[in-house]
Amino acid sequence: MTSARLIGAVAGSAISLVYLLPKHRREAAVRFLTGVACGLIFGGPTGVWGATRLGLEGRLSPSEVMLAGATLASFTAWWGLGLLVRLTGRAGEKVR
Repeated sequence: MTSARLIGAVAGSAISLVYLLPKHRREAAVRFLTGVACGLIFGGPTGVWGATRLGLEGRLSPSEVMLAGATLASFTAWWGLGLLVRLTGRAGEKVR
C-alpha cells in the first residue's frame, strides 16, 4: 500500500509537469514536494471517494484505489499551488 501511495504521488506530480510547467527550479521543487506530500497524506481518502463516485468500489483492488487516489491528490495539489503562484505573481506585478 505504501509503495502504491508513493508511486501515485510521484506520478501525479510528474504528469502535472507536462500540463503546467514551472517557471523556476525553486517553484518546481516546492510544487513537486507539495504534490508528493498531498498524495501520500490524502491518497487513501481521495481514492475511496473517486471509486465511490465512479461506482468502482468492488471492481478495483485496494492498491489500485490507493494508486489512483494518490495520483489524483498529487495532481490536484500541483495545479492548485501552481495556480496560486501564478495569481499572486500577477497581483504582485500590478501592485508595484
